[in-house]
Amino acid sequence: MGKAERTKQFIIEKTATLFNTKGIAATSLQDMTEATGLTKGSIYGNFKNKDEVALEVFRYNFKKVTNLVAEEMARESTFRGKILCYPRIYTLFNDPRFPVGGCVILNTAIEVDDTLPFMCEEVSKAINSWKNTLIFLINEGIKAGEFRSENKAEDLALQIIAIIEGAVMLTKVSGKLDYMQSLMKTVENLINSL
Repeated sequence: MGKAERTKQFIIEKTATLFNTKGIAATSLQDMTEATGLTKGSIYGNFKNKDEVALEVFRYNFKKVTNLVAEEMARESTFRGKILCYPRIYTLFNDPRFPVGGCVILNTAIEVDDTLPFMCEEVSKAINSWKNTLIFLINEGIKAGEFRSENKAEDLALQIIAIIEGAVMLTKVSGKLDYMQSLMKTVENLINSL
């Protein structure tokens, strides 16, 4: 990795928490210079604008989550066990391995759906990636005889995602961790009923 790539990565890593907690609109260039210790010229010498930084930060934070999921799934030998990683991980969204500020998909989606089409498209790609992973695991579980064949993989994947994202939102807004635990139990029950 060359110096320019190292600097870009440094900026992304140092501003990741900032964008995931304050949001894109509320994150100023001043915030970015304070978080990185770099000048405005150093930041914009590596990125066209704040939107480009935000896009790369979203990708970085989403990759942190997907890496965490992959790490947990690698420990599981069944398709049910692999899918059950999701409620287990999201129950601990305050885990230091998870991006600070909570779910990057939820945080970004709420902010950009009406304001930043390019970011909305990126969030949509992330949701589709998650959905497709779940569809694959459910279908493979059906083939392996772990799940009943009448299960509709896409419907189940969307239900799992919606309950998890709703649980994160309700927990963050209310501050009540028991909401998260209750809704993750619902996801576990759904998965165990496959």
